[in-house]
Amino acid sequence: MEARLQKVVSWLKEKNVETAFISSTENVFYLTGFHTDPHERLLGLFVFNEAEPMLVCPSMEVGQAKEAGWKFDVIGYEDHQNPWELIKEALHKRNVIDVKKVAVEKEQLLYARAEELLSLYPNAELVGAEEKLNQLRLIKDEREVEILQKAAALADFGVEVGVAALKEGVTEMDVLAKIEYELKRKGIREMSFSTMVLFGEKTGEAHGNPGLRTLKPGDMVLFDLGVVLDGYCSDITRTVAYKSINDKQKEIYETVQRAEQAALEASKPGTRIGDLDMVARNIITEAGYGEYFLHRLGHGLGISVHEFPSMSRNNDDVLQEGMVYTIEPGIYIPGLGGVRIEDDVIITKNGYETLTKYPKELQIIS
Repeated sequence: MEARLQKVVSWLKEKNVETAFISSTENVFYLTGFHTDPHERLLGLFVFNEAEPMLVCPSMEVGQAKEAGWKFDVIGYEDHQNPWELIKEALHKRNVIDVKKVAVEKEQLLYARAEELLSLYPNAELVGAEEKLNQLRLIKDEREVEILQKAAALADFGVEVGVAALKEGVTEMDVLAKIEYELKRKGIREMSFSTMVLFGEKTGEAHGNPGLRTLKPGDMVLFDLGVVLDGYCSDITRTVAYKSINDKQKEIYETVQRAEQAALEASKPGTRIGDLDMVARNIITEAGYGEYFLHRLGHGLGISVHEFPSMSRNNDDVLQEGMVYTIEPGIYIPGLGGVRIEDDVIITKNGYETLTKYPKELQIIS
């Protein structure tokens, strides 16, 4: 973690910025190793270009921060205290008062907290820190990759459980509950996002809501799920058929599978990210389903389930070794149903590796 902090310090010096205030749970975790959800309470990391950093968190979590490996000062506060008063005292002790620039996460920082921050630094300009932090998190190190591989294997397991739970008359929520129960038995406390299990015509909703729809022969079944493991996320989508499949459903499935495979095969260092989207999109469009591919090809994956890079057609950045992202083309036809196939992918020295391994061949579950 200290090496990551030092990169932020070097950036501050390079940009002539005296202080950074990092307040998102994800970036605090990335830079400190301390992962928490403070709810409405203040969580923040101050990094200085000429002084040691300090962490601010509720008093009841100070011990956890130290156990996570944080070696510098922790300002803990109780619920009756104003943490900004304690921060002000700490800044005076460090003589970090006459500040002209403060780097913050402009897309994350609450307006009320920005006001508090500027009351401490009345002559300061707020500058964006997101771009630098996104760059740091973009390339995963060996430990991060190891965790992401384990998280992906647990996502595979979740789909396996879901498929095994399919039987006529079961509801979407029945299957969802079984998936999450079995994952919790393996030690998973948190899912990456709300687990999705959709039957039949509801698979035609890219972000549908599971409910009490019961499973019937001829239904397509879409699973979209992921877990949080040691602070890192996985994300997988698989679509299967129950009992039988008609020609239209099969054509849609095979089109999505070809699109996903083509995008995978185009994944290698130096490839323009936007071109990956177009590789998959062109296949779906040529098959006559272009209007039903409603979203970008995928998204970056790591501490957040959606992070940089955005795998959209207008992204001119290129793939680099160590990037981790999803590839998830889909076709969604209202009233009929749809198919999405999603893998977690890491760019290697010469190409790619899929972290998610659950089979993608069309399965008809009997």
